[in-house]
Amino acid sequence: MFKIIKGKKKALKQEAIEPPGPNISSDVTVNHASRSAIVSDQQPSIRSQAVTVSSSPPQPGVVEVLPMLKDVPVAERHALFLKKLQICSYMFDFSDTVKNVKEKEIKKQNLMELVDLVQSGSSKMNEIMQGEMVKMISLNIFRCLPPQSHENSGTENLDPEEDDIYLDPSWPHLQLVYELLLKYVVSSDTDTKVAKRYINHSFVLNLLDLFDTEDPREREYLKTILHRVYGKFMVHRPFIRKAINNIFYRFIFETERHPGISELLEILGSIINGFALPMKEEHKLFLSRALIPLHKPKSINLYHQQLSYCITQFVEKDYKLADNVIKGLLKYWPVTNCGKEILFLGELEEVLDATQPTEFQQCMVPLFRRIGCCINSPHFQVAERALFLWNNERVVSLIALNRLVILPIIFESLERNIQGHWNQTINELTANVRRMFMEMDPELFEDCQTQYMDKEAMVNEKSKQRELTWKKLESIASQPA
Repeated sequence: MFKIIKGKKKALKQEAIEPPGPNISSDVTVNHASRSAIVSDQQPSIRSQAVTVSSSPPQPGVVEVLPMLKDVPVAERHALFLKKLQICSYMFDFSDTVKNVKEKEIKKQNLMELVDLVQSGSSKMNEIMQGEMVKMISLNIFRCLPPQSHENSGTENLDPEEDDIYLDPSWPHLQLVYELLLKYVVSSDTDTKVAKRYINHSFVLNLLDLFDTEDPREREYLKTILHRVYGKFMVHRPFIRKAINNIFYRFIFETERHPGISELLEILGSIINGFALPMKEEHKLFLSRALIPLHKPKSINLYHQQLSYCITQFVEKDYKLADNVIKGLLKYWPVTNCGKEILFLGELEEVLDATQPTEFQQCMVPLFRRIGCCINSPHFQVAERALFLWNNERVVSLIALNRLVILPIIFESLERNIQGHWNQTINELTANVRRMFMEMDPELFEDCQTQYMDKEAMVNEKSKQRELTWKKLESIASQPA
């Protein structure tokens, strides 16, 4: 950034906000006792210059309007910065719109100034100031979340389009705090060697806990911030992956309730995309132990799009994983949930798009037994989605290579649809698939048809024999003793 001074270009230098000298006193007093359980280990001891920040409600008249940092001498900025952090650390009741209106507005203006300060990079913060700022951020965002809707009503909301969404009344101020944290993390002036002392494992765990909030605006910010932390702080990457893993385990095997699964999967989709080859065993275990079992919960419709993307990324990265993925889908295949079955069929097509012939052959027998059941489903959308697989050129090419195995498996399902499915559209789609096989290999098709007719004739014969046996029994039973 340059400004023109008397015809010459002069680079603007960052103005460091230095701690006060021996003759400048700071009257900022802070106490962390109220949130010590959460943020006590957020920061290491920061020399004798460090201060602490209070989150207790301010006394009337304590929150005062302060001058802007740029309007005071450099020597006074350190103390003023800490005073602003003090004000931003006060907690207010935002559910009451008429209470502490002036104090809330002063806090908002100070937060906006801090966001601009970090974003512009015009003033460089020392370690003490960074530590205290992260403490202030922790006091604001690391809080007890309100009870979730199912805890109040006893009902579950599995509809992602549901209008009745919880919105935190304190969001206008929380958003500024999150924006400040985001600007601090992404700033080119933030030295990771210094920042990792404050953005530590405890801080990351508390961030992950906040994904349990029902406010979608907060989860969106959390997603962006956690993704940026993962990208910037390489030292935290294994820890973040493991922590997300544990959240998934608890969701799958214990609660089956968590509003932030889709956002966490979205972060993982980007992370998986950056995995190096050959893939580590840790990542393969994550696929088999966490991602595939995520198909089990009945609320999968809330996060299936992101889950499907992660699964497909794995197969595109390492095609040898396709066999395990397809067998995993078959393991968790829904039996009575038609909506879930349609999702599975869509995901299956995406996986097959990235599957190589060798891996396809390892799972094609159980796979097409399941597809045959879907073709005969009385739910026309399930049958339709299964038959749409034959519109995919990649899938058709795999089927054509292995038609000697596949056609005998699904031939009976096709014939049953032709003879008796109630939906006319399904009848037409089945006829198209049947015609495709006939053109693909007429001799094989004729053999399958002959075997099917022989089987049907045998079934009919057994049915007649059964009826005759029952008639004989009825006749004998009706004779007088």
